[in-house]
Amino acid sequence: MSRFKSDFLRTLDERGFIHQVSDETGLDELFAKETVTAYIGFDPTAPSLHAGGLIQIMMLHWMQQTGHRPISLMGGGTGMVGDPSFKDDARQLMTVDTIESNIASIKRVFSNYLSYGEGSRDALMINNGDWLREINYLEFLRDVGRHFSVNRMLSFDSVKTRLDREQSLSFLEFNYMILQAYDFVELNKRFGCRLQMGGSDQWGNIVNGIDLGHRMGTPQLYALTSPLLTTASGAKMGKSLNGAVWLNPDMLSAYDFWQYWRNTEDADVSRFLKLYTTLPMDEIARLSALAGSEINEVKKILATEVTAMLHGRAAAEEAAETARKTFEEGALADNLPSIEVAATELESGIGLLALIVKAGLAASNGEARRHVQGGAVRINDQSVTDERKMVGTGEVTGDGVIKLSLGKKKHILVRPI
Repeated sequence: MSRFKSDFLRTLDERGFIHQVSDETGLDELFAKETVTAYIGFDPTAPSLHAGGLIQIMMLHWMQQTGHRPISLMGGGTGMVGDPSFKDDARQLMTVDTIESNIASIKRVFSNYLSYGEGSRDALMINNGDWLREINYLEFLRDVGRHFSVNRMLSFDSVKTRLDREQSLSFLEFNYMILQAYDFVELNKRFGCRLQMGGSDQWGNIVNGIDLGHRMGTPQLYALTSPLLTTASGAKMGKSLNGAVWLNPDMLSAYDFWQYWRNTEDADVSRFLKLYTTLPMDEIARLSALAGSEINEVKKILATEVTAMLHGRAAAEEAAETARKTFEEGALADNLPSIEVAATELESGIGLLALIVKAGLAASNGEARRHVQGGAVRINDQSVTDERKMVGTGEVTGDGVIKLSLGKKKHILVRPI
């Protein structure tokens, strides 16, 4: 039995989203008796979020599914400063144009998970630049800054870790937590927002907002954080061997996204089904009980369900079918990831190690050499062990491509242009 009465908190609890709640009883009662507005902030530090941010988006999704109003807050104002939480050094400052471009790009993903509109339960996409960029500094110091204790701010883990390592924390970054706290108060004033959610590294910043709201006369505000996720082997969520697992389709294909989830470690499958899919809990329990070779079929279900939410069901099933043809039939599927190489370069021959690096299957010639020496590299499904091999037009198949493979799961089509 869940310890919560409200549908939203009960759903989050049984699916493993809850790390800390500021006042469980009070928040549960609030959700049980009225439509609650809550937000999560997203920093526009890149043109796309990556899979590490999916847990936050899914929290907003479940909030709307259980009858409440989520706000996805874009950091158009705070992005000009940068969140210093648990970072080893200062973020590179971005121009306003870069921030706005990143926000426009990031926004495209959210409509796959949330329904935006003007209704009482429709999601809102808000930019904190709407109020932060208009702030009068002296008035802000007098009206907001006076409520903050520097002694208390220095005690937060996110700040202490920087200071304990004797790394510089600029006054600019120190202001970030004040701005984030003020966001909470402003969202309450404008939209009646009562809850801020985020990763567990945001706990101190969110509690700051609750405290500021109390001092500035808001109703009781609440905090809820999710656990910071790593894979069973300790890898950070959203990172793969080839870099970040981006959510925007122009930065990572549906096929590569599907493959990331297909390669989930056995120990993570049940947890990821709860967090990243909308499958019913009894179905997840049934799938989680499968073992042996059947676990691979469950991983395919996980990959297809997660991909379907982001890219659509058709793209997810196409990715699954591409993988099946490639791995089970050895077929050449047109929608495998590809790179283009100048035909003139192939006519003269391109070194195998250089081609492996160019295809993104290794970060350096040294790493590529180790893959070749270990027997992991194949061209057109034929093993290649000569690290000095030159790849040329003779390897181009009747389909007009060269299939370059690393292990059983990574395939790149080399297309002459």
